[in-house]
Amino acid sequence: MAGRALLILAAVLLLCAAECRLVHAWKRSYVVYLGAHPYGREATAEDHARATESHHELLASVVGSKQAAKDAIFYSYNKNINGFAAYLEEEVATQMAKHPDVLTVMPSKMMKLHTTRSWGFMDMERGGQVLPDSIWKHGRFGQDVIIASLDSGVWPESNSFNDEGMAPVPKRWKGSCTDTAKYGVPCNKKLIGAKYFNKDMLLSHPAVVDRNWTRDTEGHGTHTLSTAAGRFVPRASLFGYANGTAKGGAPRARVAVYKVCWTGECATADVIAGFEAAVHDGADVITVSFGVDAPLADASSYFHEAVTLGSLHATIHGVAVVCSGGNQGPFEDTVVNSAPWVTTVAASTVDRDFPDQLTLGNNATMRGISLEASDLHSDKLFPLINASSAALPNCTVNLATNCATGCLDPAKVKGKIVVCVRGGDVPRVMMGMTVLNAGGVGMILANGEMDGNDIQADPHVLPATMITYTEAVSLYNYMSSTSDPAANISPSKTELGVKNSPSIAAFSAHGPSGTLPYVLKPDVAAPGVDILAAFTEYVSPTEVAADKRRSEYAIMSGTSMACPHVSGVMGLLKAAHPNWSPAMMRSAVMTTARTQDNTGAPMREMDGKEATPFAYGSGNVHPNRAVDPGLVYDITPNGYFTFLCSLGFSTKDLSRLSSGKFTCPAKPPPMEDLNYPSIAVPALRRRMTIKRRLKNVGRPGTYRASWRAPFGVNMTVDPTVLVFEKAGEEKEFKVKVASEKDKLGRGYVFGKLVWSDGTHYVRSPIVVNALD
Repeated sequence: MAGRALLILAAVLLLCAAECRLVHAWKRSYVVYLGAHPYGREATAEDHARATESHHELLASVVGSKQAAKDAIFYSYNKNINGFAAYLEEEVATQMAKHPDVLTVMPSKMMKLHTTRSWGFMDMERGGQVLPDSIWKHGRFGQDVIIASLDSGVWPESNSFNDEGMAPVPKRWKGSCTDTAKYGVPCNKKLIGAKYFNKDMLLSHPAVVDRNWTRDTEGHGTHTLSTAAGRFVPRASLFGYANGTAKGGAPRARVAVYKVCWTGECATADVIAGFEAAVHDGADVITVSFGVDAPLADASSYFHEAVTLGSLHATIHGVAVVCSGGNQGPFEDTVVNSAPWVTTVAASTVDRDFPDQLTLGNNATMRGISLEASDLHSDKLFPLINASSAALPNCTVNLATNCATGCLDPAKVKGKIVVCVRGGDVPRVMMGMTVLNAGGVGMILANGEMDGNDIQADPHVLPATMITYTEAVSLYNYMSSTSDPAANISPSKTELGVKNSPSIAAFSAHGPSGTLPYVLKPDVAAPGVDILAAFTEYVSPTEVAADKRRSEYAIMSGTSMACPHVSGVMGLLKAAHPNWSPAMMRSAVMTTARTQDNTGAPMREMDGKEATPFAYGSGNVHPNRAVDPGLVYDITPNGYFTFLCSLGFSTKDLSRLSSGKFTCPAKPPPMEDLNYPSIAVPALRRRMTIKRRLKNVGRPGTYRASWRAPFGVNMTVDPTVLVFEKAGEEKEFKVKVASEKDKLGRGYVFGKLVWSDGTHYVRSPIVVNALD
C-alpha cells in the first residue's frame, strides 16, 4: 500500500509540475514599441531589413537565441513605426519592458467597430454640406488624393468603387492588392490598394477569422469607405428607401483598404500594422471607425493603445487621421480616440426620416419608424399581445419581453402583432425574426425608459415599427384598458426636410475626455444616423443568417458612419490645399462648423435639451466653408512632442519618438497652450492666460475678436485686432480667464471666441471648469 501511495503521490507531483509549467508558459500577443526609425519614407528595402534584424537581436537578448526570437515575432514594424509584435510569455514581456531601448510594451487588446448595428454611401444631398457638384463631376479634382480605411474590408464589385473615366494611379503610390484567395479583392484605378492583417487575431481569437482575404463579409468596411470617397451612383437605395444619387465626401479620390477588423473586432498588433502600411503606401487621409470600449485611464496610457500610437506616427509623416468618437453616449466622459493629433467625430442626424403610423383599436395613432414596407392591409386591425404574455416555459419573462430567439409561444402569437421591448443583448432585427418564426404578423418595438425618444429605423423581416418610451406608455395604457387590444402598422415612407435637424444622436459619445481634459473632444459632429452607403452582398443588410435578402446599399448608424464624412472632407481639403498639414485641415473643419439646426435654433440632444460642445465639439461639419477658412491653427510634430513633455513624458521618451531630433524644453508650457482650435480649461483656479497662434491662409486682411465669456468667468482677448499682410503670416494672441467667486461650483461652463474680417468667421468653443 505504501508503495502504491508513493506512486500516486509521484504522479500527482508530476501532473502539478506539468500544470505549473503550462501556467508559467502561457503566452499572449504583445507589441514592443521602440519609437521611431532614423529614416523616413525614402528608406530602402535594406534599411527595413536591418531594422527587422535589430528587432530579432533585441528579443534574442531576452529569450536566449535569435531563432527563438524569429519564431516569436509575427510583425516587424520596420517602416515608419519602430517596434515589433511577438507571442510571448508574460515574464519575457516584463523583462522586455525593462530594456533601456524599449519605450513601452503593450499587451494586445480588442477594439470594436463603432456602429450601432441599426441595420445601417452617403447621399450628401441629405447630409446637406457639400462642395458644388461642378467641382466633383468634371475634371480630375481630387484624383491625386488617397484615402485609406482601416476597417473590415471592401466589397469591390460595388458601383461606388468603379474606375470609369479615372486617370492612371498616381506614381507615388506604393500599395497594391495582395489577396491570393479565390474571390480576393482586385485593384482598379479607384480602389488602388487592399491588404489584410490578421496575425494577432489568429493568435488571440482564431475562430473569428473567416479566411485570408480583404473582402468584406459584414458590410461595415464597405459602408465607411464609400461614405468617405464613393463614386456618384444614381438610383441607390435600401429596398426603395432613401432613393437618390449616392456619393461620398470625396468621390474622385482614390481609396485603399487595410482589413484589420474581423467579425467586428480589431486586435492591437494588426491595427498598428495597418497604420504602418497605409502611411508607407502613400495615403493622405486615414479613416478609423473603431476604438476601445472606454476612455483610457489617463494620458500615461497613450502608448498602450494602438489607434493613439499609430495615428501619432501617421500625423508625424503628414497623414491626417480621422476617428469615430464612440457610441457610449449620451453620458459624459465616454468619448474615445481623443488624442490631440486625430480629428474625433461625433454623430448627428440628417433631415430625413422613415416614418410609419401605428393605429390602435381606439383610433389613436402613433408615429414610429421602420424600413419595412410590407402592408398589413390598412382596413384591418390585428390582435395585439405583449411578448411577456407569450413566453414559452423554457424562457424567462425578461427574455420573452425582449423577444429572444425561441422564446415565444406560437399558439399565443400566431396571427397577432407582438409588442417587444428594446433592450438586453437581442439585436432588434432578430426580435422581428423571432416574432415571424412564431407566426406573428407584425411587431411593435417599444423603447424602455432608458432609451427614451431615441428610435432607429431597421430593415425588419416583417411589418414592424419602433416607438418612443412616451408612446410605449400610451400603448400599454390602451392595452390594459380593453380585453381585445388591436392595431395596424402602415408601410413606412421616406420623409425629407425633417425640422430641427441636425441634432446629436443619443448614442454619440460625449466629452469631456477623462483621459485628456485639456483638449476638448469630440472635435466636430457629422451625419451618423440612418446613413445610406455601399454594402457587402455577402450577407443581408440585417446580417441575420436566415435573412436571404441582399442589397448593394444599406442604412447604418453610429459614429462609425460620421467619421468617414469628415475623412472625405479632409480629402477635399487635401486636394484644394496640398501643402496644408493635418492640423491645418482639422482647424479649417472645426472653425467653420455650425451649431444651429435647420430652423436656426441651437443644435439639440435627442431628448430635446440644448447640446453643448461636449456633444458636438465645434459644431456640425460644413465643407463649403472649410475650403476657405481665412485663418487656421497649425500644430507641427514638435508641437505635439512639446505637449507630450507637458503631459509628463521624458526627454528620453521623446528622443526615441523623434529619432533623437527633439528635446523637451526645460519648462514645458501648460497643456492648455497646445495650439488647438478649441480651448479647454478643466481646472481654473482664480485666473489663467492661454496662448494661441493663428496663420493666414487667405488674402491679407484685418481680423477682429468678439467673444461670449462662459458663465461666471471674466474673459478678455489681447490683442483684439490681428492684421495679416500676406498668406502664411502668423500672429499670436492671448485669452485671459478669471473666475468670479460668487459663481463657482457650476461645473463646466461654455463660451466662444470668433475672429472675423467681415467675410470669414473663425470660431472656437471655450469650455471652463472654475474650481476657485
